[in-house]
Amino acid sequence: MIPVRMNARQFARVFHQIVFSTGTLVLAILVLTLFPSAVRGSNREIYPDPSQAHADIDAALKLAAKTHKRVLLDFGGDWCGDCQVLDLYFHDQKNLAILEAGFVLVHVNIGHMDTNLDIAQKYQVPIERGVPALAVLSDKGVLLFSQKSGEFEAMRRMESSAVTSFLVRWRPATAGCSTVMLNC
Repeated sequence: MIPVRMNARQFARVFHQIVFSTGTLVLAILVLTLFPSAVRGSNREIYPDPSQAHADIDAALKLAAKTHKRVLLDFGGDWCGDCQVLDLYFHDQKNLAILEAGFVLVHVNIGHMDTNLDIAQKYQVPIERGVPALAVLSDKGVLLFSQKSGEFEAMRRMESSAVTSFLVRWRPATAGCSTVMLNC
């Protein structure tokens, strides 16, 4: 039992015993208390109802035409851990700036690999190779790129910098900018 009154040395010894004898448990409780979003991470709703996909893409194409941005189609589902990680990386400070400046993002809900397959086929995205899978369209709706080999399907083992490189590579050209510059 811990005495009610103790000096700094006694407190340090008791604290040391608690932390190092149950260090993992204490750390887990601390993390879950300070960062409750870590628990909710896999339950975040990113992908809208599958029936919205066609309308969302049409709206994105209209906005892209007006703003001269590209449309970035993200095929996946809320059940997909790698899709959750990709979305977190999209919202990383560096990536979010590039994403917002150059792209109109559309999350295309594929259900459990059985919905919106017509859209995946139209944009040449073989979702059977894994999700998340991305396609990039010009501001005029022309397909510029589609992932063919499940490049991001192991997003949990990748770094945010992989998303940065992808966004920089596929963002629209801006007058006076280099394709290597990130802050253009």
